[in-house]
Amino acid sequence: MAVRDRRYAIRFPFAADVSLMTWIGCDVRPGVTWTFHWVAALVCTSKPLSLKSRVRVTLTRKDQKVEALGVVRVVKPALDGVGFWIWSKPSYVMLERWNRASFVGT
Repeated sequence: MAVRDRRYAIRFPFAADVSLMTWIGCDVRPGVTWTFHWVAALVCTSKPLSLKSRVRVTLTRKDQKVEALGVVRVVKPALDGVGFWIWSKPSYVMLERWNRASFVGT
């Protein structure tokens, strides 16, 4: 039986450094994005967070940063699936550039 893909947005390969900080306990986990889209990303971490953890996400790529609030939607060994629901306003312009770059491979 095939596994159904339940993603609500297509994610593209995209590398950026990530810092996931939990709201409760202020636990900080570094990682790297595996795939990315405006609404979700897969993040490689050395120690995954708990399912449904609410996190403050900071993505850094080429000295450019964006921040968002998110929730861990998927947990697999060394991989967290983070869904975003609030981006900071200054992040929108940078995200648009990053999103375009993911289509052209830069």
